[in-house]
Amino acid sequence: MGGQHVEALKGISFSVISGEFVAIMGASGSGKSTCMNIIGCLDLPTEGEAFLEGLNIGRLAKRELSALRNQKIGFVFQGFNLLHRTSAHKNVELPLIYSKMPVRERSSRTQHALEQVGLADRASHYPNQLSGGQQQRVAIARALVNSPAIILADEPTGNLDTKTSDEIMKIFRNLNDQGITIVMVTHEQDIASNAKRRLIFRDGLIVDDEISTRSGVKKGWANLCRKPPIDN
Repeated sequence: MGGQHVEALKGISFSVISGEFVAIMGASGSGKSTCMNIIGCLDLPTEGEAFLEGLNIGRLAKRELSALRNQKIGFVFQGFNLLHRTSAHKNVELPLIYSKMPVRERSSRTQHALEQVGLADRASHYPNQLSGGQQQRVAIARALVNSPAIILADEPTGNLDTKTSDEIMKIFRNLNDQGITIVMVTHEQDIASNAKRRLIFRDGLIVDDEISTRSGVKKGWANLCRKPPIDN
């Protein structure tokens, strides 16, 4: 940046186990978005290694990264990122078109994804005919339709009111109860409380790794000189 070297992440090390629901929190500039972009194979680390289901993403070509994103990762954004001249059904179907799935199977899987978020009866509606909460449900259905290994949600309730935010988080909790791995960036404590684990970032470091329990929160490993827990 103007000749200045910015170290967005400073040697952090952690793992997300299949089936976890993790919230990444921190102030602006703490490194949480950079971390999310690396997990989502949108950015590559300049040093160190990042793995998704055993694949070292730093060793993959651009085409391989694109295929990995399409097949293994579902993205949900704050701004919904829907195609406004396209129906809800077509918006959800889009990842399947890119993966060249047969038409009949695409239609069936798209309908099922819309049913999972309670929008089966809105399949033919366009984004401007849907509320903000309904648009985010479409975005979640699109993230689900390829049966990804992980869903990455970047401030998924940032543009929604409190009631609608609660409805969206209920969908995420239900999906996680079904075994779907979710990693979510948020700056809101009440939204983060829906996750089972919280990583707190500050100045490119993980300063807290908190595991939610029924009785509150307990501290996990957060010392960056220590190794993360070994996956089973």
